[in-house]
Amino acid sequence: MADSTLTGIPVATGIAIGKAFFVNRNHMANLPRQIVAAEDMPAEIERLHAAFKSVETELAAIREQVPEELKSHGSLIDTHLMMLKDPKLSGSAEKYIETLGLNAAWALEKAVSDQEAAFEAIKDQYIRERMQDVRVVAEKVQTKLMGVKTDLSSISGRAIIMAHDLTPADTVELQVDKIMAFATVRGGKTSHTGIMARSLGIPALVGVGRLEEVHDGDLVVIDGLTGKIVVNPTEAELAEYNERAALFEDYTRKIRRHCHLPAETFDGSRVMVQANIELVEEVTAVLDNGGEGVGLYRTEYAYLNRTTLPTEDELAEKYIDLAAIMAPRKVVFRTLDLGSDKFISTFGELNETNPAMGLRAIRFCLKYPQLFKTQLRAILRASAYGNVSMMFPMISGVKEVRQAKAWLAQAKAELRREGVDYDPDMPIGTMIELPAAVMIAEFLAHEVDFFSIGTNDLIQYSIGVDRTNRHVSYLYQPLHPATLRAIKLVVDAAHQAGIEVSLCGEVASDPFCVPILLGMGIDSISMTPQAIPGIKRIIRQTNMHDCRLLLKDVLECRTVSRINNLVMDNIFKHFPEEVTFFSSLLENDELPS
Repeated sequence: MADSTLTGIPVATGIAIGKAFFVNRNHMANLPRQIVAAEDMPAEIERLHAAFKSVETELAAIREQVPEELKSHGSLIDTHLMMLKDPKLSGSAEKYIETLGLNAAWALEKAVSDQEAAFEAIKDQYIRERMQDVRVVAEKVQTKLMGVKTDLSSISGRAIIMAHDLTPADTVELQVDKIMAFATVRGGKTSHTGIMARSLGIPALVGVGRLEEVHDGDLVVIDGLTGKIVVNPTEAELAEYNERAALFEDYTRKIRRHCHLPAETFDGSRVMVQANIELVEEVTAVLDNGGEGVGLYRTEYAYLNRTTLPTEDELAEKYIDLAAIMAPRKVVFRTLDLGSDKFISTFGELNETNPAMGLRAIRFCLKYPQLFKTQLRAILRASAYGNVSMMFPMISGVKEVRQAKAWLAQAKAELRREGVDYDPDMPIGTMIELPAAVMIAEFLAHEVDFFSIGTNDLIQYSIGVDRTNRHVSYLYQPLHPATLRAIKLVVDAAHQAGIEVSLCGEVASDPFCVPILLGMGIDSISMTPQAIPGIKRIIRQTNMHDCRLLLKDVLECRTVSRINNLVMDNIFKHFPEEVTFFSSLLENDELPS
């Protein structure tokens, strides 16, 4: 039997077998915590700033060496460079040195903890997980302060990289051709580790517990399909995983071979399969995986980790690039989905008790219309260069949609007076992610050109569960009767009003859920680019008659467990090969009744 089996969150699929190699192991465990004498404080502050500058210089040099395989991650290194230049983090640490007499490394740790508390309250998981960037930058500075030297290029041969956390810069230094897989303690589904791994086409796990049980040189299996790490497997286990890895490679080659074919069922029903992205540089992955457009472009990234707001020209440049590259394929821009907790220096601290349900997204934009109009003008300018649509997030009522459209009309009028080109008929949509929006979907449908159902938030808000909370995450059930009925209500309302409805979120990329979505008549689905080939294969192997029958049976069920059993029976019957590699329902042993 293997020495041990660890578990984590799979963020990039596949199976890798190789020797473990640790990066920056346990450096922060020895973080010095000392009180500095008053006369030594100026020198300690100078040491802090020198460490920030030194890391900035090193990262700038690494930025110039980014290989073609990780071209998109140059932007992620740029983010870390901006954080190092931002006086907020270093200034907060400096204050702790001056007021409490803490040594530089400890003061920086306190400053990071303050920022973590603010990030914890943020609704959007993607934004919340960007706190990892702050932590990673701080740890690089702390490593410099501690005098710890790391030579990431010392790895010989190919290896499985293990770390508390990884940055794009770490990966560049490691040389991509030597990396077989990643496993980290920190991270979530949208962390940089997953983004990097998917770009490289290798498996990765994050949120791994007990990683300290693995030692450098141990033979390990990274199973990115089930989220397991097998440490020093037996001969029998090794043979089993080798066979499974070969089967998965064959399966991957097979689905990628046909990924550019349309997503059309046996009986001729067509569904658009699009991608969710955050960076323009991810377009390559969208096109390589057969994406038929960008169903969700998260615009928040341009606003993060900077001391000033982006200008209209800055935004327009990125938006135009994306629209032009993807043309004639559709690109759907989601307007800013952040709150004042991310713009404290510009808008002031609100001290909201529950920011997740406070001044966020469209509410924030309507309170600060000049910021909103800057983004609206940039998106409108991009609409002249491609097939562009725009949608508003966190809509809870008709009034919000009308107010947003009024500001859009003003932006159009300004551009028209200035002689700036834009598409006057650019489609406008709304996200359906709040239960309130579901209940008034028939009213909202007459205000917009399309709906986009955001299932991640809709499930959380409908069931009242934080899927990142390990104590209740088992309750986060995509096939909960309430969720399915909500989606069906929205689809019906959209189609009765003659508008299209798309769906994004993890449900869209779950093979167990896709047949039900097809049965509902969803017009398009949007997901991470790497999931597109497999979902297209599912669609091309089914027919709408069977999907509608499955939906009818599912909607008559009163419990999650009964629905899951029906769906599993369907997958076993029609898609046996997928069951081998996808087990989102099979391994959930805490299903609520």
